[in-house]
Amino acid sequence: MERSCIKRQVLAFFLCLNILCLEMCESLKTKLVPKGSKEYFLLNLHSGNLILKDTIDREVLCGQNVPCILFSEIVLENPLVLHGIEVEVEDVNDNIPKFSKMEFLFEISEHIPTKTRFPLEKAEDLDKGENNVQNYTLTPNEHFKLEVQTHTDGSKYAELILEKALDREMIPQITLILQAVDGGFPRRTGVVQIIIDILDANDNVPHFEQSVYKVQLVENSPPGLLVTKIAASDGDKDAYVHITYTFSHVPGNVLRSFNLNNHTGEITLVGKIDYEENSKYELNIKATDGGGMSAYCKVQVDIEDENDNAPEIILSSVINPIPEVSPPGRVVALFGVRDQDSGYNSRTICNIDSNLPFILKYTKNNNSQLVTQQPLDREQMSQYNITIITTNQGSPSLTSMRIITIDISDVNDNPPEFEISFYDFHLRKNNIPSLLIGLIHAIDLDAEQNPASSYISINSETGNLAVDKGSPPLSSETMVRVLITDLPSHPFFCFLSWCLLQPSFRSKRSS
Repeated sequence: MERSCIKRQVLAFFLCLNILCLEMCESLKTKLVPKGSKEYFLLNLHSGNLILKDTIDREVLCGQNVPCILFSEIVLENPLVLHGIEVEVEDVNDNIPKFSKMEFLFEISEHIPTKTRFPLEKAEDLDKGENNVQNYTLTPNEHFKLEVQTHTDGSKYAELILEKALDREMIPQITLILQAVDGGFPRRTGVVQIIIDILDANDNVPHFEQSVYKVQLVENSPPGLLVTKIAASDGDKDAYVHITYTFSHVPGNVLRSFNLNNHTGEITLVGKIDYEENSKYELNIKATDGGGMSAYCKVQVDIEDENDNAPEIILSSVINPIPEVSPPGRVVALFGVRDQDSGYNSRTICNIDSNLPFILKYTKNNNSQLVTQQPLDREQMSQYNITIITTNQGSPSLTSMRIITIDISDVNDNPPEFEISFYDFHLRKNNIPSLLIGLIHAIDLDAEQNPASSYISINSETGNLAVDKGSPPLSSETMVRVLITDLPSHPFFCFLSWCLLQPSFRSKRSS
């Protein structure tokens, strides 16, 4: 609920997910990822409670959209699991209905017929549902009654209806008080004064060709575009026949977006039209002749959505680095796609390079997973820069991309290799101890701790070998022949068997 106290418990998360051991939370590297620009919640890792971090104003957060939902995600790592959270913000009655002016002025001819209707400007209330304006009341009087009507968007407005004929000579002016009352608790009320000046007789009232004009307009249409033209006629002559067109009690967003030519009735576009901000407009038009007689019509403008928003990739979590022995199907990253357009324009498709050892898998709530599809080999590729491309289905389609970097960590999966399979050294007998006989070279493709190696010989009696730093240790063998000569004596051959555990990159040497 909006305006709730900070630190208030919102949700017992672990109870909802049936996680029995809260102690596992830290080992799972649990984190809360908001899907908006501001974080409203905190996750208590010890109790599993979702705590309100900041005050929520539903009107600032969602405007007139219903329902108002805050989206977050709980990400559990090791293994990587995503759980979506939707928190609906309930409205409270914290806004008073307001009129745009302190008073409304009407000029009405004394000869206007009874049952004539005069639409009044609706009161604006930022609250929604029952907390919005639900009724209007009018001070009791003998000439006018009030009737409450409903716009196509569900909002309420009032109309004055003339019940008793006017007589300027008897009553030249009438003052009324209009109240707008919302349905919240406690109820809140907005007030405006209505002043009606009674004009002298004008025999004919202007008449519109249509009571309601309906227009469809594509968003992002250029300023100056002719939206429609309204027309009213009057049977009077001379000064009374000149008709002036004006907006009648329209909200500010209409005045910022549309212009009405007072003489021709042409309505043109002057501001930016964005479907994501307003999908429809209602323009109340007043036609007044030279004698002060007025008629009213309504122009309904429906905005058609255009594919003017590129999709956005929202990254929830990435596991980096991952070991090269990761099995196919391991989740590496979680992300979602958001497109502010509507309908078909908001549908998206994500792709990555098909030559990579990764694929995309779609989950519910428009989320996706980046998973491994084949074994990895750090010695062939130690890092991947994966470009995720998302395209919506609008016409023309719009595309955005995001690069995810994945490092591959090494495991001891390559045995060391000698440069040659057989070493042949010459040595004259009776040499001093510790004399350098020759050099043995080996290489290992692994990195970090895995290539740290030892050159050892096999103990012919026990068979014991030295153990290197790899896990599990890997080894290779080569044959070393030492030729011992003593001229002119016959040469003597000595064969040594050498075993190598994880040689380094040409840096470790032994004799």
